[in-house]
Amino acid sequence: RLSLKQCLPAVKHTCNQVESSASLVYTSPASLERSTYTHKQFNCIVISVTYYRQAAVMWDAVIVGAGLAGLTAAGELLKRNPDLKVLVLEGKDRVGGRTVTLSLPAARGEDRWDLGGQWVGRTQTHVLELIQELGLETYSQYTSGKKVYQLGGPQASIRTYTSSIPPLSWLALVDMQLLLWKIEKLSKTVSVDNPGSAPRAAEFDSITLYSYISDHTWTQEVRDAMEVSCRSVFGVESSQLSFLYFLMYGAAAGGFLPLLEATAGSAQELKVKGGTQQLSERLADRVGRENIRLASAVTAVEQGSDSVEVRTVSGTFTCKAVIVTCPPHLAAKIHYQPPLPLEREHLTQYMPVAHMMKFIVTYPTAFWREKGYSGEVVTQPSSDCPFSVTFDATSPSGNPALVGFVAGVQATDWSNRPFEQRRDAVVQSLSRFLGPEASNYIHYAEKDWAKESFNGGCPVNIMVPGTITYFHPSLRKACGRIYWAGTETATQWCGYLSGAIQSGQRVAVEVLGSLSPESLTQEEQERHRTSTESPISNRDRGSAAGASCLNTCFLLTAICLGPAFLLAQPRRCQNLIGQGLSVLQKAVGKR
Repeated sequence: RLSLKQCLPAVKHTCNQVESSASLVYTSPASLERSTYTHKQFNCIVISVTYYRQAAVMWDAVIVGAGLAGLTAAGELLKRNPDLKVLVLEGKDRVGGRTVTLSLPAARGEDRWDLGGQWVGRTQTHVLELIQELGLETYSQYTSGKKVYQLGGPQASIRTYTSSIPPLSWLALVDMQLLLWKIEKLSKTVSVDNPGSAPRAAEFDSITLYSYISDHTWTQEVRDAMEVSCRSVFGVESSQLSFLYFLMYGAAAGGFLPLLEATAGSAQELKVKGGTQQLSERLADRVGRENIRLASAVTAVEQGSDSVEVRTVSGTFTCKAVIVTCPPHLAAKIHYQPPLPLEREHLTQYMPVAHMMKFIVTYPTAFWREKGYSGEVVTQPSSDCPFSVTFDATSPSGNPALVGFVAGVQATDWSNRPFEQRRDAVVQSLSRFLGPEASNYIHYAEKDWAKESFNGGCPVNIMVPGTITYFHPSLRKACGRIYWAGTETATQWCGYLSGAIQSGQRVAVEVLGSLSPESLTQEEQERHRTSTESPISNRDRGSAAGASCLNTCFLLTAICLGPAFLLAQPRRCQNLIGQGLSVLQKAVGKR
């Protein structure tokens, strides 16, 4: 007959004893030890607590991040060798990384939309193979109808077009086409595996995309269009981006235009029925939910002579290999002991994360389709209009919606404003471009990825000038028992869902090469041996520099001898000039 106040010290003492001797984490039953603690007080209170304590487990691989890269790596390891002990640690309370699918109010009840990564394309083989493997389906991005275009400020005229090129002036069209030719030609000279080996790598990595565009275009129209494109693709301003990185990014996608378009083979061609987060959810089921710890942010990684200790807020895990798949700026926040090589530490400091916000607006009807519009709007953000681009987002079940993006400096500006102000500005801008029906919406939802815990930004970590020249070789190079993955490390469609999957498959092969080489094919074993060799520094470019110097000599010689040749052979020079103009005329005529 003791009072509650007299009982509390016994309860508190019991809880303290349990807390000091138990690691309260979820794990598989086979790796748990059952313990009982009993406390007696006043010979009449008996408190018995049964709890589970993690036994000493040596994991084969611990994976940091439960996004597409991490879950793909885990699945690939277990697929190749089911006997491996694989643990996935995730800081968020969900799987999916930079994908998230939510149910929103719609015309026919609730429906699901992606507020993270959503598009795939037929040239993105890694993600399409996974979609088929998991039994999911895709559907095409709606593109029929007129597109709306406004650049040059809020007072510029609003125009429509149906082709892939905006309605620019004749001079701007020529300017744009020449710029695209140059970019595509230069992009083909860049190796995604080793972009620092490109003939003019040092030069292009020392300037920004903005600098190159400014030096190689005549019209402000083209410069404005390229700025909007940069924000839409990368989530940053063109003045932040290394031009060499821009070329490498395009090379990984098969060209610059596929990054922008929604046509066949482009980045915005297809969407996944039911949302892209399903990919991670189904991969998590394959890996086994008991092997995934949510709300377990990794704080430290300590390498020993024959093992690695991975620390989280809830416990410590010992393993043979660690795969870090979180974005570079988050990987940099983990404490490594011994410290990582300086080249790797500096790499993450030179790869800032972009800033992008995404919104979905649902409607009673697809009024824009009824009026002959595709739903695509390309515009220059302003103090009144937050977004750069919108698309039709009508669901497979027919619930009408529009999706749009606020990116770069505009995202930084508008993210600090009240939600109601952003929503009203988006709806008013849509009304201005597509008609007053846009104000009659059902629901407005948005996602600011800069405010997402364990993300801090979206869609990708970019590279600033100098990053590739000095630090790129450490992007995929393992640091002892620490391996790196994530869409930023991909060599095909880096920055996209497909790139994340490719990186997960690649890093799994690297880890298996050390843990279970018998699980690999002969070709994979050879590739693993080659990849473990130290890559040639991007600064060792004697041959490239020599070639560049030789080209310069030829150019100077042509400039010097050209006038003399013109005086000596005027008729022949005239014919050559005529032939050149004829070729240019045919090229322009094909447009």
